[in-house]
Amino acid sequence: MTYGPFGIAHLNGKTVLTPSVAPGDHVEVEITSTRRDYAVARPVRLLRAGAERREPPCRYLPRCGGCDWQQIEYHVQVRIKADLMAAEFRRALGVELDPKDLVAAADAEFAYRSRVRLKIDRDGAIGYHELGSNRLVAIADCAVAGVPIDAAAALARELRRGCDEIEIVAAADRQVLVAYLGRPPVTRDLAIGRRLIETDQRVAGIVMRAGAAREVLGDATITLEPEAGCAIRAEADQFSQVNPAQNLKLVATVMALAGIETDTQVLDLFCGAGNFSLPAARRGAIVTGVDADRLAVAAARANAARMGLHQAQFVAMAAAETSQFLRRAKYRPAIVILDPPRAGAFALMEGITQLAAQRVIYVSCDIATLVRDLNALIKHGYRIGRVAGFDFFPNTHHVEVAAEMVLT
Repeated sequence: MTYGPFGIAHLNGKTVLTPSVAPGDHVEVEITSTRRDYAVARPVRLLRAGAERREPPCRYLPRCGGCDWQQIEYHVQVRIKADLMAAEFRRALGVELDPKDLVAAADAEFAYRSRVRLKIDRDGAIGYHELGSNRLVAIADCAVAGVPIDAAAALARELRRGCDEIEIVAAADRQVLVAYLGRPPVTRDLAIGRRLIETDQRVAGIVMRAGAAREVLGDATITLEPEAGCAIRAEADQFSQVNPAQNLKLVATVMALAGIETDTQVLDLFCGAGNFSLPAARRGAIVTGVDADRLAVAAARANAARMGLHQAQFVAMAAAETSQFLRRAKYRPAIVILDPPRAGAFALMEGITQLAAQRVIYVSCDIATLVRDLNALIKHGYRIGRVAGFDFFPNTHHVEVAAEMVLT
């Protein structure tokens, strides 16, 4: 398997990438595109199943592009992710990882996502796109979703062409729907939302967004618990980790890697509503959290105040401003924690190295951008300490990684 949806095979000496396969499969394929070094194919017929293949439990596979590894036995998925992580660190950084630290098995293979984002077609059907396509696979349920999707389907049918995507976010025993519209919400949209909240007791609130326009109906707050006794209240349309059970393990690991003690100066970049900042502050750290999302920063401030964590401060700052701040700052934190989006944080690496923090803890959901950015830190005097992987996304190729970088 590749770090992606494809399995690797060879035909007449040429690499062929094929989706919806498992290790050891023998398949008849149709070549759909050819490059100098490789070809891409689609499977036509399974001739002989490999020992590690299973029948995907989801009835929408293989058409649905949401779960690209569900045809592989789950314990094998975990092993392959560990192998791919190790191979990428070895290839890109020349580092051998300790296998026991690589992938922490998930507590649940299905129904683990506390938030799912679904596409909507012109007729109001909801689902996921086919792999490599904009064609919608309409669904009535989702095996990895920890929340039912029928309320979102009802909202999509009513909004129809006015709505491009709907996100369903768990809110205790209820849910919040986030509708992403193609234009600012109008009176009709708001009336549809209010009616759904009134008639469906499972829906606590609805957020309608279109660019900078944002309307909130009902109660759109959710509660996150990154560790026991630390309840973070945030708006449903702010970023939060999709797998709460695995996030508990991730936060505990990041705190351990950081070695936080009383009065430790911590800079938390891409802090969101405080997933790492607030647990660090609870351990006595003096925390500065930075994020471009002003709503998230406001939530982090409110949560810190509610918890009495007055040594934690939060700043709303765009990425370009953050880069300049890091380069010019006289502030010298002992620990830098960052959890950027999938694109990584390459533009911030130079500024981070100028802070000369004792440790940088980098959390990432993309191995390729992670090793790219870690290489920049290595060139400025850091070495890799422990690397821990977490299977936040069972039945997909994705993995969450926390890497400790130590100043030499």
